[in-house]
Amino acid sequence: MLITRPHVGPAATSFARSPLPPAVLLERIAAYPIPSMFVGWRMFPAVTSVDDVAWDHVDASRVHRLADGGQVTETMIEWTPGHGFAYELRGFTDVFGRLVHGVRGEWSVSPDGDGSIVRWTWEFAPRRFRRRLMAAVVAPLWAMYSHRMITTVTAAVSAEPVGA
Repeated sequence: MLITRPHVGPAATSFARSPLPPAVLLERIAAYPIPSMFVGWRMFPAVTSVDDVAWDHVDASRVHRLADGGQVTETMIEWTPGHGFAYELRGFTDVFGRLVHGVRGEWSVSPDGDGSIVRWTWEFAPRRFRRRLMAAVVAPLWAMYSHRMITTVTAAVSAEPVGA
């Protein structure tokens, strides 16, 4: 695991609500096209393509190609069907690689009345002397961007009826 407790840096968490049952919501989010989610915003480049691999088990790995010419490798580190998954992003080759060793991301879903709450967290592992910059600038901007993304993705995957 890339990020251990003593090395965890700033984090950003976003929430959204869906009328879907948790297991259906999680399955649809895991299958959602990454380039449709990461469209780019401010300092964060869009993801232009991703390797086509099954994204439903531990150790699944795929490369994200970024609009600024960089890339990063994403590896699934936890998968609990119907409840959530976690992944690590390592090897950023763009400017973000100068700021962090990597990122730990986690999606989780919980029942909420007749639907679900989805939570998405990113924990940054900042490079030496980058923690304050990450906490003061990058994490707050990421929180705004991730809120936009989770809202958009949840609405998109919730629009299709269950069983469709």
